[in-house]
Amino acid sequence: MKLGFISFGGPVAHISYFHEEFVVKRQWLDESVFGDLLALCQFLPGPASSQMVFAIGMRRAGLPGAIVASACFTLPSAILMILFGYGISALGDLNQSGWLHGLKLAAVAVVAQAVWGMGRKLCPDVARLALGLGTATMILVYPGSLSQIAAIAIGAIFGWWLYRGEFSSQGEAAKLNFRAHAIAAACLTSFFGLLFVLPIIAAAAHSRRLNVFASFYRAGSLVFGGGHVVLPLLQTEVVPNGWVNNEGFLAGYGAAQALPGPLFTFSAYLGTVMHPGTHAWINGLWCLLAIFLPAWLLLCGTLPFWDALRKKGWMQAALRGTNAAVVGVLLSALYTPMITQGITAPRDVGFVLVAFGMLEIGKIPAWIVVLAAAAGGHFF
Repeated sequence: MKLGFISFGGPVAHISYFHEEFVVKRQWLDESVFGDLLALCQFLPGPASSQMVFAIGMRRAGLPGAIVASACFTLPSAILMILFGYGISALGDLNQSGWLHGLKLAAVAVVAQAVWGMGRKLCPDVARLALGLGTATMILVYPGSLSQIAAIAIGAIFGWWLYRGEFSSQGEAAKLNFRAHAIAAACLTSFFGLLFVLPIIAAAAHSRRLNVFASFYRAGSLVFGGGHVVLPLLQTEVVPNGWVNNEGFLAGYGAAQALPGPLFTFSAYLGTVMHPGTHAWINGLWCLLAIFLPAWLLLCGTLPFWDALRKKGWMQAALRGTNAAVVGVLLSALYTPMITQGITAPRDVGFVLVAFGMLEIGKIPAWIVVLAAAAGGHFF
């Protein structure tokens, strides 16, 4: 819940907050497991940071833990977006707000600290350092979600080739858990069934509510590369159908930029404004469920198999490469969009350096740095 209120800066910054909270501070995960889960979430479609929350909750306390973690991280921004949908529009042009600019600069410092910390532990030798830098170069030269997926796949191949000899005596066969794997198979079946069958049922039933659910579910199923990628998909779904006009869509997008938590909560705003009235919040939650459900089903369907695979020797060797590639993905994201969109003047560099020093040297909690950055951006 705390992270749901303070995680500004988009999915890359969110992952940095998770690393600090769950790896460094609470030590619920070690670096290798965190990197393994992040690699999996980068492979799967959907919001990577929200998937990480779900996966961490699943590892910590099973499916109930995953649901609680996801709800606590998502609801703060979702509730604010629903309230905005009811008419909170007095904030003006949020993109020109000084406090919002301060939050963007704080996000740059948070991501830089995560790249620095993960790089030291996941790229400890020359080969993995070169792989991480090569991954960052590849993504910057050929931007896009497909490049990220290809880079992680290449990292796995190089990791297996370079380190396969070190794990030759490991990789015991995982015990078959029939119940867990049966549930996983049911989740994967449900994911594809809803994706392909639900639109047919909605069209046959002439149900607007089912059509809306199918549209938001489809948008959540086809997103690679972070929350911002879902925006054109959602615009294509809701504006041409006349559910939301373009001005209302852009107003909600501007509000979403100023809020912590996942950008996918923009769906709660859209659901609220497309059904004005006292009970519009119900439709907001309906759309919120539709857009997050694909990611939850995919993770429930893949985590049991992933946990079995990652214990095998050849996979452990491959994961050394994927972890190095993940550091490269974060390094490329540190430059674009974090630095390119956040730093607009020379004094911003000094702002970021001070925030980085507070985090790395002063060991000041990230949420304090975030609040201080917002205040500094507003007043200075």
